[in-house]
Amino acid sequence: MVDTEKSLIYMEHIEGTSVRDYLVTAEGQTAEVQQKVAIEIGRALGLMHSIDVIHGDLTTSNLLMRKESGSLVLIDFGLSYVSQLIEDKAVDLYVLERAFSSTHPNTEVMFAQILDSYGESCKASKQILKKLED
Repeated sequence: MVDTEKSLIYMEHIEGTSVRDYLVTAEGQTAEVQQKVAIEIGRALGLMHSIDVIHGDLTTSNLLMRKESGSLVLIDFGLSYVSQLIEDKAVDLYVLERAFSSTHPNTEVMFAQILDSYGESCKASKQILKKLED
């Protein structure tokens, strides 16, 4: 939150771990847990893109899971911007896909689940996912 009158920025300390670190734990490697995390990631990205926010640096290091609730928090919006372009949203997903393939081998099923969940929560998902395939 930003208070422009007092020139203050309020930040929240998030107690938790990155999705990157979580997926290498024994718990994070089970199919059931990966599906749950994938659904949360897809939903969060779909909602973010529905309001035309492009993250610009989607990696599993920039996705945190809260310690208590397990809910997902997107962080590091330093490269983010606002865009209605389908291509920008597809590129955002492509960056995440590359991050998954390089950091988390053998998670193709999980990434497909992310895209399924994304499709359910993003208004223009059909066009975006088609562009991602191209």
